[in-house]
Amino acid sequence: MNSLGFDKGPSRTRVVVAMSGGVDSSVVAALLHEQGYDVVGVTLQLYDQGEAAARKGACCAGQDIYDAATVAGRLGIPHYVVDYESRFRAEVMESFADAYARGETPIPCVTCNRTVKFRDLLALARDLDADALATGHYVRRELGVHGPEMWRAVDSDKDQSYFLYGTTREQLAFLRFPLGGLRKSETRAMAQRFGLIVADKPDSQDICFVPDGDYAGVVARLRPDAIEPGDIVDLDGRALGRHEGIVRYTVGQRRGLAVSDRTGTDNEPLYVVRLEPETRRVVVGPRRALGREEIMLGDVNWIGDGAGEEPRSVLVRLRSSQQLHSAILERGDDGVAIRFPVPQFGVSPGQACVFYDVADGGQRLLGGGSILRRETGTNASRPLTLVAGASTTSPPMAG
Repeated sequence: MNSLGFDKGPSRTRVVVAMSGGVDSSVVAALLHEQGYDVVGVTLQLYDQGEAAARKGACCAGQDIYDAATVAGRLGIPHYVVDYESRFRAEVMESFADAYARGETPIPCVTCNRTVKFRDLLALARDLDADALATGHYVRRELGVHGPEMWRAVDSDKDQSYFLYGTTREQLAFLRFPLGGLRKSETRAMAQRFGLIVADKPDSQDICFVPDGDYAGVVARLRPDAIEPGDIVDLDGRALGRHEGIVRYTVGQRRGLAVSDRTGTDNEPLYVVRLEPETRRVVVGPRRALGREEIMLGDVNWIGDGAGEEPRSVLVRLRSSQQLHSAILERGDDGVAIRFPVPQFGVSPGQACVFYDVADGGQRLLGGGSILRRETGTNASRPLTLVAGASTTSPPMAG
């Protein structure tokens, strides 16, 4: 049994490595090559290179493609650049813009992982007769009683399980994550040892196609009709000011509220409580109005065992950097409900709620889903099914 779990020698085990041009995936390629595996590097081109080359922090285009090719050349492994621009635009960027127009706060990295990367790229790896697809994600793949499981990374500061909750059991059987047991400092030390040009390359911080942080600008280009002005109102519907588009706001936001009339608000700090795309209203209120004791989830993916055994105590994360919180998961008439013993604040529709197993202290990923809007009637049109081992809403292959 080799280090990747195959009953054959490394030289007879082909591994496609998703090489983004960063230090993590480059170390994965170098490490597996050093161990004697038949490594093939693949880099996805997700942007027009001329446009993206000037974008500081943009990945999967321009300088990053050059860096990936340079690393592959140094290692002496085959390297291919695959044009997925049209797929990425259709699957990730367009859905990102649509979600913002609906008053949600989407996570495009989740969409990218479950479509372009772990569906399309994984299929390409199979076409290349690979035994596995390896990535530089910081998560652990462990073998459990019921098959492979996804666990949080050893380096809790770099753990990326939150963004990978949409991974299916079938995909996980094919995937490998060689960095899950390492700390980032160890990865960089390996890059130095291998002599990789990306050893000191900074990590990307922003959404790859929004490196300047101007989400509204991206939505304006893709959905011009979504940038329409409207009222900022209090919880009673009283107009307090105007805004230049709901896409510029997210639930829990405090800054940037153009509010002039504070009559009846007792001058408490105001936060965005909800967005109403149908009326183009931004509803604001005091912090206590943000508290949520229950949320509903859509597009739920269950990757752990015990699906259907509800109610179930779980640990959940509502933000990628948030601490785990205790909750009860239960399937009801309207879908999957998550109930909190202590109210949670700033819960935004479109964000992910990811749940982990209580039994192992929250190390093992069980699944997750997208947080739905709580206004009456908005849940009915969003499909929701709890399925063991499969994503419930995998879109058709683009392009």
